[in-house]
Amino acid sequence: MNWNLSTPHIEGSAARQAHADIPANTFERELGREGFAGAASHMYHRNPPTAWLDVDGPVRPRALKPREVVQVTASPWEALGVMRNPNVSVRYWKTDGSMDHLVRNSDGDDLLFVHRGSGAFFCDYGHLAFETGDYICVPRGTMWRIESAGEVEMLLVEATRSTYYLPDRGILGRHSLFDPGVLDRPTIDAAFQAQPRGGQWKVRVKRDDKVGTITYPFNPLDAIGWKGDLYPVRLNIRDIRAVTSDRLHLPPSSKTTFQSEHFVVCTLSPRPMETDPGAMKLPFYHNNDDCDEVIFYHSGNLGSRGAIITEGSITYHPRGITHGPHPGVLPYMFNHPVKHTDSYSVMIDTFDGLDVADLPEGGEVTSYAESWRGSIDSAPDAQAKAAE
Repeated sequence: MNWNLSTPHIEGSAARQAHADIPANTFERELGREGFAGAASHMYHRNPPTAWLDVDGPVRPRALKPREVVQVTASPWEALGVMRNPNVSVRYWKTDGSMDHLVRNSDGDDLLFVHRGSGAFFCDYGHLAFETGDYICVPRGTMWRIESAGEVEMLLVEATRSTYYLPDRGILGRHSLFDPGVLDRPTIDAAFQAQPRGGQWKVRVKRDDKVGTITYPFNPLDAIGWKGDLYPVRLNIRDIRAVTSDRLHLPPSSKTTFQSEHFVVCTLSPRPMETDPGAMKLPFYHNNDDCDEVIFYHSGNLGSRGAIITEGSITYHPRGITHGPHPGVLPYMFNHPVKHTDSYSVMIDTFDGLDVADLPEGGEVTSYAESWRGSIDSAPDAQAKAAE
């Protein structure tokens, strides 16, 4: 997808370095390809690119609150569907304890992100303890179930007809972001061996989004050993060490945690604020027109969006709409009072458009697109027109 029709060019008043020392009283907007990795241009506008009066149709930004409307279910196949396309499915699952059956996904790999709760994950390969903030990456075809002492909430991200792999870290080296050695594997330990063995066990298998059932007269999680390089792994967000720069605000692609053929999963974690006076301290405006952007807000201070976006909320910015700093933080673009962020979020960038599910009443903040109108207060051309 390389764009190689021309060489870099500067027209008019522009910054020499993207995201730093931009022309006075301007707002930078990046038009990028391939999720910040490809060709890009940087525009310098008189007015904030999000200072719209109204936006509707398929480009309307949305904010969802699935945990406000999700029902407790015993199986992940009954989890609340949030959004999907042919290559990824995003669901939200709340369960209240032990699963009395096993599940197997034959449609694709599953990525389980534990938003709340803790417990035990049992699968073909053994046992893993899990807690809040864990990713569990489950290869397609794995049988599994969980046990927990209380409610568990998970964001489920399926790589439909595909698989997950670790991103190429390039010049950063393979031990940056997180050392592969921190990935925990299931073990055939005492907890695995102490599982109930007798009685009938059902395995609910999802194939082509339909569920069939296999019934055994014993627990089929009965392996006494295994070998190979295909197995589930666990990664906690605390083990992710973000790449930062004191002189430049880095794009979210620098925080890619897992990758699939048609989308990436990034972990936005606490970081020190940039200290260079000319460096942006906030995400830059961007049109990422190869991707739809989804952010799941896990924990921490959500800044100016905190009145609208709460922990467990999801924002969705489809390709075709500019997004960036919310109006309330625009004054802090180059001089932020906070010196270190403390929030964790999971970002999914998809290279194919997503279809958002019709959630039950209360599952969407319908005024989210209008909340950006505050950017008009920072738009001099809009103020000049109002003064006429």
